[in-house]
Amino acid sequence: MATFELGPRDALAFEHAPPANAKGLTFVFVNAITGDIAQWRAVGERLRGAGHGTLAWNFRGQAGSRFAPGTRLDLPLIVGDLLRLLGGLRPARPVLVGLSIGGLYAARAILEGAEARGLVLLNTLRKPGIRLDWINAAVVRVMEVAGPLLMRDLMAPLLFGPAWLEAHRAECLLPDTRYEPLDPTSGQMELLRRMGEADWNVPWERLDLPTLVVSGLQDRVFFDARDVAELAARLPRGRRLDLPEAGHMLPVEVPEALAEALTGFAREIAP
Repeated sequence: MATFELGPRDALAFEHAPPANAKGLTFVFVNAITGDIAQWRAVGERLRGAGHGTLAWNFRGQAGSRFAPGTRLDLPLIVGDLLRLLGGLRPARPVLVGLSIGGLYAARAILEGAEARGLVLLNTLRKPGIRLDWINAAVVRVMEVAGPLLMRDLMAPLLFGPAWLEAHRAECLLPDTRYEPLDPTSGQMELLRRMGEADWNVPWERLDLPTLVVSGLQDRVFFDARDVAELAARLPRGRRLDLPEAGHMLPVEVPEALAEALTGFAREIAP
């Protein structure tokens, strides 16, 4: 894992592999708030096998990425870091792929001038409102009280499809699990606190580039069929792909299906 330096106490952990051929694209992965480079590795391996490049990175506050104490790890900072990373590494023919709120960061970066041949939104589209505000606040509260293991045990049936749940049920809700609050000074907690401040009122009409909207229909937290249809229709060059048996965390649940969708998208937009 390499490090992209931002300052004396700030840096981004990243993994970058250029395309293997002259027509290959570079898929730039943008994490969810609780994401990590590792979640993209199975998808990335398949994409590199097809001749494409990949760039995965962690936000400041995520594993291996440094930040100075007191830094606000909010949307403007994350979008700015993405722009600096792209400007510094200059990945060949980038396609931005954002998971959940990561799609919001990717879209905002493009609106602020990031070069991109295409955009992929994985379970991103949603409308702001009381329901989203409540979810964001509840996530922070659970982390403050009992931490990520309780969050997993509570939310897994709502976020994952049945195949993943069957495979991992024996690992969860164990009687001897010790639930521990997340460190209130950690980068992860700061990211979670700032998550609720993100502006979801995106001018989707201004994203005039090939855009693939991928929805896991087993996502019982963020997927709203009517809202996704309405927002996707505002994308000038958007198309949709629904994955009926998958939930929210597509790179983890269905890496093969996701890699197939991305390579198909690449064929559509390749020069």
